[in-house]
Amino acid sequence: PMAAAAGSEHAAEEGTLSIYKAARRIKRRESTLYNALRSVADDAAFVAEIAALWPALPLVANLRCGLWYAQPRSLAATCYFKSTDGHAGNWGFSTARLNLHLALLAGERGGCIIVDSTRKGKRFPDSMAKTIPIWCCVLNRAIQRHRLRAINQAVVPNGDAEEYSGSSNWDSSVHLPVWVLETEKNAIEGHIEEWADLFESCGADIHSLALVPDHQLWDFTPIILVSASASGAVATQRTASEFSWRYIPGAGDDEESWARGLTPTLFWKHSYDLLDGGPDLCNQLVADIVEKDRVYRAQRGEHSPQVIVKHVKCSRHGLEPYTGDHTIIAQPMNSNPSTIAPANTQYSNGGHVVFWIGTSNLAVGSTMQVADGLADMDCILNCDSTSRLPPSSSEDSYLELPIVGSKDERFSLLNNLPKAVSFAKKNLIARRKMLLCCQNGEDISICVALAIITRLFSDTGCFDCGESFMRRDVTKLEMRKRLVFICKYAVNARPSRGNLRQVYGFLCNEKEQLPC
Repeated sequence: PMAAAAGSEHAAEEGTLSIYKAARRIKRRESTLYNALRSVADDAAFVAEIAALWPALPLVANLRCGLWYAQPRSLAATCYFKSTDGHAGNWGFSTARLNLHLALLAGERGGCIIVDSTRKGKRFPDSMAKTIPIWCCVLNRAIQRHRLRAINQAVVPNGDAEEYSGSSNWDSSVHLPVWVLETEKNAIEGHIEEWADLFESCGADIHSLALVPDHQLWDFTPIILVSASASGAVATQRTASEFSWRYIPGAGDDEESWARGLTPTLFWKHSYDLLDGGPDLCNQLVADIVEKDRVYRAQRGEHSPQVIVKHVKCSRHGLEPYTGDHTIIAQPMNSNPSTIAPANTQYSNGGHVVFWIGTSNLAVGSTMQVADGLADMDCILNCDSTSRLPPSSSEDSYLELPIVGSKDERFSLLNNLPKAVSFAKKNLIARRKMLLCCQNGEDISICVALAIITRLFSDTGCFDCGESFMRRDVTKLEMRKRLVFICKYAVNARPSRGNLRQVYGFLCNEKEQLPC
C-alpha cells in the first residue's frame, strides 16, 4: 500500500507538471510578435488621447518599456525610474538615477506626463505607484529646506522674496495612490528625511530646482503618470480590420524576449506596414526591417550586430513541436531613446548626439550614434568590445579597450581603467577634446568618465593632473558627488552597480599606490 501511494503521488506530480507546462505553452502561443505589436499600438492610441488632454505638457517615456507607447517625435524626453526602488520593504531613493533633467523640464513647462506599463496585471507598475512619488517627495523636501535656509540667512535672490515667503507652506509630504496601505505609507514616510539628507549630500544642484518658474494654472507642478495598458491580467481576443488578435497587457516590457531586434524607433517608422500585413507576414517583415537597418548602419560604420533568433524547444509532455514567436535574442539591439538635451549637448548633422561634461573637454556617447560626429573630436577612447570606430591618424589620439559589462566579466572595467585614465591624462594635458564611447553610451563610458574625473579633476571640476586626488580620501560619497555632476550633463546615464563598484575599487587601488 505504501508503494502504491508513492506511485500515485508521483503520477499526480507528473500530471501537475504537464498542466503547468501546457499552460506556459498556451501563454507563449498567445504572446506572438503580431499580438505584441498590435497591443502596443492599441495602448499607444490611449496614451495619445491622454496627452491630448494637456497638449502643453511634455510627454516623457520611462525607460525602457515606455518608449514603445509613443511615437518618437511626440516624446520630449526620457527618464529612468526602476520599479525595484518601489517594491514593498525595499523602498529607496537612488542618487544614480536622480532624473533632475525631468524635474527642471516639468518646472519650466508647468508639469509633464510620464508613460510606462507593466505586464503583471497591476493597475500601475511600482515605478509609478511608489518610486516616482518617493522621488517627488524627496525633491520637495530638499527644495523646502533650501528655501527656508535662504530666508533664514537672508540670501533670497532679488525679486524672489515673495515666492520664497511661502516656503513654510511648501507641501513636502508623501502623495501615494489610494490603494497603497497606510502601514506602507507610514514606513515610506519614515525614510524621507534620511533620503533628503542623502540627496543634499550628493552635490545635486538644488538651487536650480528651487528657482523654476511658478505657473498659474495649478499651485503645484503636476507629474501625470499614465500606465499605458489595461489592468486586466488575462489576454482578450480583439478584432481590427480583417485580423483578429490577442491583447497583451504591458506588451512592450522585456523586449529582448519577443521583439526580434525590432526597436521602438523602427516599429513606429514601419508601424503601418507591420500592422496591416497581418500575423502571417509579421515575423518576416520584422526580420527584413531589422536586417535592412543593420546593413544601413554597418555601411555607416555604426555598431550593427546581426540578430540571431533562437526558437524555444518544446517539452515532451504530450504537446506538438512548437515553432512560434517566443524567442530569445542572442544579441539584442538596443533602442535609441530620445533625451532632453541641455545646452552642453552637441548634435551632428545626422541627428546623433554626444554629451559634453561641463567644461572638462570630455564627452560621452554611444558607438551606435556618434559615427557622424567624430570630426569634432581630437581623440577617442572607444570602450565598446563589439564595434570599431574609424581610428584617428595617430595612436596617441585613439585607444580601443574591449570592456564588457560586469555580468559578462567581473573585472573587465577594473582591469582596463589604468590604461583609460593614463590615455585621458596625456590628452587632457595637451588640452584635446576627448570622446568616451561605449555601445549604448549609458553605462561603461559613464563609469570611465567617472574614474577620470575623480582621479584627475579637482572638487570644482578643473583638470589638475590628480593633485586634488592625492590630498583627499576616497569615499563612496565623493564618488557619488562626481557621478551626480556627470549625470547633470549626460542625462541618459544609467551606470550599473557592478561597474560602479569596479570604479570604486580602481580608485582605492590608485590611492594605495600613491607615496605617503
